[in-house]
Amino acid sequence: MTYSDSEETEGKPPSWDNVTDTIILHIFQYLSSRHLLTAGETCKLWNRLAYDEFLWRDLFYRDFSIKCNVGIMPGKKSWYSEVLTQHTHQVLHVSFSHNGKYFATCSKDGYILVWTASYPAKVKHSHDMKSFSWKYTQYSQFNETDTLLLVSGVHFGTPQSTSGEIAVFSLQDGFNLQCRVVNKPYDIFGTWYSEEHLLSGDLQWLAQLVSSSGLWLNKAYQDITSEHTPITVQLYRFYNVNASTIRSVMVANCVAPEPCPPSTTDDTLSPQSRPPLPSHHSHQGGGSGWERGNPVSYRDLNRPLPLPLPLPYPQPSTSSEERHTRSETQDWQRRDSDMETLIQYNAEYRRVEKETAALNEETTSSEGSCEENTEMTSIDELDDLAKQPEKFLIFTTGCRTYTPHQIGFKRIKKVSFPARLDPGLSLVERIAVREQARARYMSGHRAQPEPDWLNYAAVADRFDSVDHIIDLHGHIIGMCLSPDHRYLYVNCRPWPEDCIISNPFDPPPIAQEIDIHVIDLATLQEVGIMLRSHKAYTPNNECFLIFLDVCDEYVASGAEDRHGYLWDRHYGSCLAKYPHNDVVNCTAFNPTDPQTLVTTSDDYSIKVWRSRALTKQLVGGDAMKRMGRGVRIETKPRRRQNRSRVRSNVGMTTR
Repeated sequence: MTYSDSEETEGKPPSWDNVTDTIILHIFQYLSSRHLLTAGETCKLWNRLAYDEFLWRDLFYRDFSIKCNVGIMPGKKSWYSEVLTQHTHQVLHVSFSHNGKYFATCSKDGYILVWTASYPAKVKHSHDMKSFSWKYTQYSQFNETDTLLLVSGVHFGTPQSTSGEIAVFSLQDGFNLQCRVVNKPYDIFGTWYSEEHLLSGDLQWLAQLVSSSGLWLNKAYQDITSEHTPITVQLYRFYNVNASTIRSVMVANCVAPEPCPPSTTDDTLSPQSRPPLPSHHSHQGGGSGWERGNPVSYRDLNRPLPLPLPLPYPQPSTSSEERHTRSETQDWQRRDSDMETLIQYNAEYRRVEKETAALNEETTSSEGSCEENTEMTSIDELDDLAKQPEKFLIFTTGCRTYTPHQIGFKRIKKVSFPARLDPGLSLVERIAVREQARARYMSGHRAQPEPDWLNYAAVADRFDSVDHIIDLHGHIIGMCLSPDHRYLYVNCRPWPEDCIISNPFDPPPIAQEIDIHVIDLATLQEVGIMLRSHKAYTPNNECFLIFLDVCDEYVASGAEDRHGYLWDRHYGSCLAKYPHNDVVNCTAFNPTDPQTLVTTSDDYSIKVWRSRALTKQLVGGDAMKRMGRGVRIETKPRRRQNRSRVRSNVGMTTR
């Protein structure tokens, strides 16, 4: 470093005060974020330069390996923990109320617990569901006004039993049971359709490998005014092949007026054109032993089976050559080693993100005049179903194996209950019909033959069609909607490339990494993906669900490597992971304050993670030092290219 000749001639020692800002900034760009903050404590000059916006922007992109073409988040932390141990078994699920005041947890101890979301969290309501012959609770969901809680569970039975039940509790004036609804298979879970109506399922086996899944719309309370008032009505009935069933049902608001895009001949295979499935591997089953997590429902897998049945609906292509070609033409799906831990979005997602941010700003500016009229109409003044807009029914299913590897979409039109149940035939009329049937049988008349359930074309008129199907070519283990219902985030453990399935009960081996897929519900196209994002180790026959959650700024998911994970939703980078002593089954953000994250685990614990600022506000700085903390993710920085600094008009402040 060279200083001016005037200083040397005057005999003055060199001073850092004479170093230009450009030189110091050039040195600072090689420091880590922590070292940069430490350097900023040296003097006023260094403190001013250490908070240079462009320096932090470059540091942010480098430390988190973010592509330079990803701009700052439109419109725009470190986390600490609180551990709750009231459950005495594996904690499978957590869900927040919409107002952010409560969260509910489900566990294999058979209890449903409702907690206050304040600090410290306390149990407000609890119920032992084993009194209803439940084996354990597995899922919960608050209705839109947080007045009712849906709880889904698994019945006691044999290991192959798929029977479950849904219970609805009132959150007003105590924790009173409102209704119970049969739910089969149990991993349909159930979901709210409206404030006072919920969806459940049933399963009927029609022939070998063939079944039908029915989805039912149920009232959340038992009507006692008349025995002729209906409380449940069938919404849809779908045809299943190769031992697959409908699972993980959810309902989303339709974000586009257009109908679901139809399948085309370019990306689908008709049942007639699908090639036969030759054998390629054998599956080694294992003993059940200690069952972990919430496994997928299935039938007895230990018997020989025939070749798979033809597919009933047009299916997305499974040609590995076509998939490879498509992935090469989409830069956001490249398996770049530097980007494999990032959620990579395509240009369409970025465009919609900017448009949504601009629209939100306009909406915020006009909120003052609209808020006065938001509560003029109560739910009692209008029929709960009549005022519902069209919705998307979303579920997992399959076509080549019993494990869920496809996502189905069905647009729900206006639905309504019949005003009165048809009482049917009287007792005298039923006796007369039975006598007539007996007389026909005695005279030699044969009964109508059973339909050929193996031939879908012959019975297609008895079932509803699926509007659209997306095949992820892997075992789907979790789904979650974004807060605006525009995007669907999916946890999936992929199958090997070019795998061929010869036995529906013998699916391909699944990867030990979980991919996250992002699907735009307006176009039903995949707009983002993160490859090998987090870990899972269980094989197919022991694989269980890993729930994820999404808020406006973050994405969080559990994993089998004893950690919960947090990603920045806009930049796609992994920010932190939160330790447990066993598998992390579920994560959930507080919908009104994303500074609070809850994780549940097989280690029987529930951990509440809060941002540094929120924790300091709640407990103070001294108490905060005694709490556990999440692990900050520091990725290996990319090599800096030897190029001159280019300063743009994009500003960023990161601390």
